[in-house]
Amino acid sequence: MQRVRRLVDANKAGHTGALDPLATGLLPICLGEATKFSQYLLDSDKRYTATFALGVATESGDRDGAVVSECSASHLDEAAVRAAMAGFVGEIDQVPSMFSALKHNGQPLYKLARQGIVVDRPARRITIHHYELLAFRPGAVAEVDVDVHCSKGTYVRSLATDLGELLGVGGHVTALRRTAAGPFSLADAYTPEQLESLIAAGGSSAADATFLPMEIAVQGGVDVSLSQTEQAAFAQGQLVGAAGAYRNHAEAGIVRVFADDGRFLGVATLSDDGRLAPKRLVVYPAG
Repeated sequence: MQRVRRLVDANKAGHTGALDPLATGLLPICLGEATKFSQYLLDSDKRYTATFALGVATESGDRDGAVVSECSASHLDEAAVRAAMAGFVGEIDQVPSMFSALKHNGQPLYKLARQGIVVDRPARRITIHHYELLAFRPGAVAEVDVDVHCSKGTYVRSLATDLGELLGVGGHVTALRRTAAGPFSLADAYTPEQLESLIAAGGSSAADATFLPMEIAVQGGVDVSLSQTEQAAFAQGQLVGAAGAYRNHAEAGIVRVFADDGRFLGVATLSDDGRLAPKRLVVYPAG
């Protein structure tokens, strides 16, 4: 994130969900005013491809952790693995790994885990929208490649350990790649090296072609366009619209607000009387 911020000379930057040390793939980065909307991407669905090793359990749930148990998985076949995976699809409760970045009394769990400290972690409700077996390689340590589309807060390493436990052999993640986050896909992403090459060839303005409109970060709501009078009031944080004027947007939860010329002004919620209440505002340079 800091590397990209320096490349494009942004005054501030924010990422939208850290990846595990072994993981690769997509990391949407918000720059400047877009950082105000990074939370909406943190809350979005994610998609991953991963490889699980069945027959070996590690303390961290991934290949970087010490082995804690081994059990031959040579009796497993593809049908057994598919059947076990099917039980994870839908809404499930998942206990976060001790090696996650969740905090306990202000300390990341992974720091406690490295000190040999284990604390109680309440199960959290998550949703697995799609969980597909892409490949199965049998053996004493069987390998499976999976594709996972999941809600925020899902730990793929926990999916690996839980699958291994259900099959009675243990399991852990050996490879993990994020392929999508919210509306963004890995196929449309740039590597830092590609960004450096663009800027080296065409100057800092060449990076502009890689930027996406900041409103893309906010998905699932409705759009409203304001008159010039309403725009001025909205920019000052005031409620806008006649009482009840936006009542038909009540089920949207969040409203993306635009100027009459198409500029994104920010997001709003609805007040009790049906007016737009500013929640996050975009500040444009004067003039």
